[in-house]
Amino acid sequence: MDRYIALDEAREAVRDRGVAYGKPVDSFNKLAKLWSAYKDTEFTVHDVGIMLMMLKMARLMNDETHEDSWVDIAGYAAVTCEAITDNQDSQRLPVGPQNIVTMSKD
Repeated sequence: MDRYIALDEAREAVRDRGVAYGKPVDSFNKLAKLWSAYKDTEFTVHDVGIMLMMLKMARLMNDETHEDSWVDIAGYAAVTCEAITDNQDSQRLPVGPQNIVTMSKD
């Protein structure tokens, strides 16, 4: 499969999943909370993306030529980037006078 076709297929899959499942950051945060509760250790949005890609890698160990898994890894990489950015943006304070720290001279 040509790399551009693979990326186009990943883009299509990501678009379709977004319609069905919502924003990646929301799904990844939910998964991180569920996994954290289940394993009693903290998981992050980063961990979710990495572990979903590892799932596909494990499947590739059975058949490294399975194109769908390679396409899915590309898609997971893309939505992980988006989720990380959205998660970081949601943790930033909004810009405004109430959030500006001023230094006073003593």
